[in-house]
Formats: sequence, structure tokens, C-alpha cells
Amino acid sequence: MKVEKLSYDTDIKAYFEYLGVDSGGISILASKAKVHLIAIKDMHVGAANILKQDALSIGADLAVPRGTVIAKEPRVECLLIASTKELEVLARKELAQPFGLKELAKELKDIAHLKKPLKTEIMGVINANDDSFFSGSRFKNSDAVKRVEKMIEEGAHIIDIGAVSSRPNAPVVSASEELERITPILDLIQKEKLFEKITFSIDSYEPKVIAKAMDAGFRIVNDITGLSNDEVCRIAAQNSAKVVIMHMQGSPQDMQKNPIYDDIADDLYTFFEERISKAEGFGIKDIVLDVGIGFGKTLEHNLLLLKNLENFLRLKRELLVGASRKSMIDKIFPSRTEDRLAGTLALHLEAVKNGASIIRAHDIYEHAQALKVQEALLKA
Repeated sequence: MKVEKLSYDTDIKAYFEYLGVDSGGISILASKAKVHLIAIKDMHVGAANILKQDALSIGADLAVPRGTVIAKEPRVECLLIASTKELEVLARKELAQPFGLKELAKELKDIAHLKKPLKTEIMGVINANDDSFFSGSRFKNSDAVKRVEKMIEEGAHIIDIGAVSSRPNAPVVSASEELERITPILDLIQKEKLFEKITFSIDSYEPKVIAKAMDAGFRIVNDITGLSNDEVCRIAAQNSAKVVIMHMQGSPQDMQKNPIYDDIADDLYTFFEERISKAEGFGIKDIVLDVGIGFGKTLEHNLLLLKNLENFLRLKRELLVGASRKSMIDKIFPSRTEDRLAGTLALHLEAVKNGASIIRAHDIYEHAQALKVQEALLKA
């Protein structure tokens, strides 16, 4: 007899098939193999004690603060540790319990059935301005068209084009100037019918610019203000566009001065719930969420968001992450913008592993290769 410790990332269903497990038993066994860690905040102490006992009774557990059993504090924060199967059982048990456990039961059921995306799309970046933070993304007119064709060849699925820098302390640019910068590229894309070869996204929050891009065959609106402008919502809805709702604290001019959150995961979750509701109210159906790495966040905020990205899958929307060559890498390993490809790949591979289905990147070929290798590893 020989023993082998398997990786936590093993494709467990594929392994069961390899073993020859009966098809009916694969789903049952798979639900027992995945362990969930679920933080439950501001919980009634009575609910915590009930959930603790119910969890223990089925083989799961609830980590609670000292003094919970004697109700030392009226509200507590706990950590539930349970397999998918145990979550399903707990969700049924708590439906009949008081202290808010009925509402928690619905959340547990949703988490038990969360699924990570099966494929990842690469969104290439092209900037039609001279002050974007990475010079390698700046292109004008016919050079931009050549870059588009190169990105398609290298494996891009989407190309995101903008004409205003959103780096920290970037200068404010008028809508007319933004339109003047980007119009030659939009006209060439329309003339060459490049929108028939790949999906284009407009990186803007100016209604006139977005409307012009929609006319040129663009199908995605990438709005760093998260649909703050109602007119952007109307234009997107009228054109049946997919919309990327990004979170940003403040504006590019002040976002990195002193970003503070009560609880960054909760704050962003609430923000997304509100903006999804707004988008749907205007008739927007196809919504992508972007946690906004580097947009009003410290290094710790960015790392926490990437590590716990799976939490936002509860909103049942695609997740986009764009950490390409950003200064957070410099804070971890001092480096120039031009030297941050390796750090970028590390961050983006972690994002995909945790639920991102779209990666916004400057380096297409390298991302296509890295993602393909990661996919092979997960399937091995």
C-alpha cells in the first residue's frame, strides 16, 4: 500500500472518474471534498450558539470568540468551516431557527452552489493618450490599428480602448478633448470593420465618447465611475452593451491620498448591489464587476480583494480584474513599470484561481501562455 498527498487544487470530479467511481456518487463525494471558510459578522450571540451546535452535529464547526457560550457580548464575529455537503444540510436546518438564521440559511445555500467560471478572457489595453502610466500601451491612429491586429494574433478576446489616463493624480480632461483623441482610432476600427474580428470595449465615463464608440461597433462600456452618470446607463441600455461596473473610492485626482474603509469586502459588496440595481433599472442586462485594483485602495486592500475575490461571485456576475503593471507590485518588490510583468502574472493567475473570468492586461501573449499553463496544471 502506498500513500500520496494530493493538491488542494486537484480536479476532484476528474479524479473520481479516473478511479471509476459510479457516476451517481461523484457529485455526492465532490460535495464532501471541498471545504468552505465563511466569515459571519455582526451575528446575534444566540444565533452563534445555535449554529455552533448544529454545525458540530453534522461534522462542521463554527469558530466563536471566548465567552460566546455565556453571551458575554450581544453580537459576535464567527468563522464557519464546512464542506459543500455540510453547508447544504446547515442551510436546511437553519431555516427553522430564530435570530436571523433563516436569512443566513439562504446565504449558505447560495455559497454551497457557487461555481467558478470555466474560461478566462483576456482584455487588451490600448491608450490614445500620452500620459497613461505604462508607455507600452500608448498608440495613435494607424499604429493603434496595428496593435489591435497584433493583440488578436496573440490571443486577446477583448480590446479596451481609452483616451484619458486614470492613474493617480492624472489631470482632468474635457469630454471634447477625449473625443478628439479617440475619434481617429474609432473611425479606423469602423472603416476596417475590426469589430467583426474581436469585441471592443470603450474605457470612458463620458456619454458623448461612449455613444461614438457604440456607433463604431463597440459592445462593452468599461466605466471606472461604476455607472455614476445616468446618461451612460441610458446609452448602454439603448445599445444592449455589456457594462463593466468598477469600484473607485474618490476620483483619480485624490483616490490614493488616504483610502479608508469600514470593511472593504462589505463596502464593495454593498456598492455593487446598489449599482447592479441601478443598471437593471435602466434595462442593462449584461453586467461585469471590477473591484478596482489600485483605485482608492492601499496595498493591503488590493491583496485582500484578490485573495477573497470569490466572495463577489455571490452577486452572480462575471468578475474582471486589472492589476497589470500597477504600483502595488512596486510596493512588494521595488521595480519600474516596465519591469512588472512577472508580478502582474502572479496577481492575475491568483485572480483567475479565485473567480475572475476577464483579465485586463497590457501583455497579451504572456498572459495567454500563463493562463494556458495554469489550465493544464488544474486539469492534471
